[in-house]
Amino acid sequence: MSTGTRVAAGDTVAVGSRRARTRAFPADFLWGAATAAYQIEGAAFDGGRTASIWDTFSRVPGKVVNGDTGDIAADHYHRFRDDVALMAGLGLSAYRFSLSWSRIQPGGEGAPNVTGLDFYSRLVDELLAKDIQPVATLYHWDLPQELEDAGGWGSRVTSERFAEYAAIAAERLGDRVELWTTLNEPWCSAFLGYASGVHAPGRHEPEVALRAAHHLNLAHGLGVQALRATLPAGARVALTLNPAEVRPLSQDPVDLDAARRVDALQNRIFLDPVLRGRYPEDLLRDTAHVTDWSFVQDGDLAAVSQPLDLLGVNYYNPVVVGAAVDGAEVERGVDGHGASDYSPWVGSESLRFVRMPGEPTAMGWPIDASGLRDLLLRIHEDYGPIPIAITENGAAFHDYIGPDGEVRDPRRVEYLRSHLVAVHEAIEAGVDVRGYFCWSLLDNFEWSYGYSRRFGVVHVDYATQRRTVKASGNWYAGVIAANAVQG
Repeated sequence: MSTGTRVAAGDTVAVGSRRARTRAFPADFLWGAATAAYQIEGAAFDGGRTASIWDTFSRVPGKVVNGDTGDIAADHYHRFRDDVALMAGLGLSAYRFSLSWSRIQPGGEGAPNVTGLDFYSRLVDELLAKDIQPVATLYHWDLPQELEDAGGWGSRVTSERFAEYAAIAAERLGDRVELWTTLNEPWCSAFLGYASGVHAPGRHEPEVALRAAHHLNLAHGLGVQALRATLPAGARVALTLNPAEVRPLSQDPVDLDAARRVDALQNRIFLDPVLRGRYPEDLLRDTAHVTDWSFVQDGDLAAVSQPLDLLGVNYYNPVVVGAAVDGAEVERGVDGHGASDYSPWVGSESLRFVRMPGEPTAMGWPIDASGLRDLLLRIHEDYGPIPIAITENGAAFHDYIGPDGEVRDPRRVEYLRSHLVAVHEAIEAGVDVRGYFCWSLLDNFEWSYGYSRRFGVVHVDYATQRRTVKASGNWYAGVIAANAVQG
């Protein structure tokens, strides 16, 4: 596997038709890749693991393309040592993975499953042996089915169970894992899971979606408390969000208001309680006809706003939003998360999302790296100088292995390059960005799209489980070796 050509800071090379400079990153910058348990592990019912909501949802006819499930996925559970060797070959300094709650604590409560914890302990040891920092995410959408049956994220009890699970994981792995993330993209869990229903558990209950958003925030806060009570003093705790770079269709007041509504419902519903200790007043007004927010109890926001060591930012594309136009179709399944007759935009269901020009990714997402730079600047300006890591960034394309055995994915290379340039521009503007994790290390189960979309820098032949490093993986290895990108 090629690791690319080393370049020195200050060199210039041609990028397209122009000259570009070498953009060197800080010496301690983390270079990583990210995955999620249900998307890669397989071994769905091995070693005492019980069903999660995605095991159940993927078996409902019509919910996942081709009826795919994560039963086998990329078989990482059995092949993790080979996968860690791939990471080492790419030169990764960090690996962000999630823990399967139902593998560690079957049913979501009660005694831990030693076999499940042993798997993650072996993974962590393998990473450390290769000088790769393990970055553990406690929750990446795979709620134990028993907890969903008892109310899911619509019940505050789930938040309490999450804190217990966090303590179990930290007790076993905290002596070696120094960076922990509580939740991944709670917006998706709440609004795609309980409003539009395109993600597990597939419910269409707008009021419950808002409850879920709060209980996810509460789970984060209680989880932080549990982690800090269990982990060594030097451990760090993070939260990963998928804030949107929201752009109004025009400066018309109705389009500006549409953008404000999306910003409140995707961004500030999480950023404000976590970093400011309160929910935005305009969000409460926008949703007053749906709920009175009485599920927010005394003391909740104090728990939610526990100090963070790092904010994870997942970014794929900006969105352009405007007011609905009479007679025009309202786009429900925004951002390629799947089609639904139900809107995820609780309280603002008639918004219009406008497709941007240019050839999109295989997910239908536009490509615009400036959105990442602008989003980072906005978070820095609005919420202060908080340490940030780009915890997911990448693109799906229709990759295939050529007759020569190579996977050439030039559009992914350019996607990653342009977004790393955007990250560097944000750093130059004063944003404290500590690391970058491409999504994803491996091709995997892409939720409601099953195996029909490929995000990996490593190709997976699902019939044989053979791994092939793509051209983008070799390119990324070169960036890591140089600690720099051209642009």
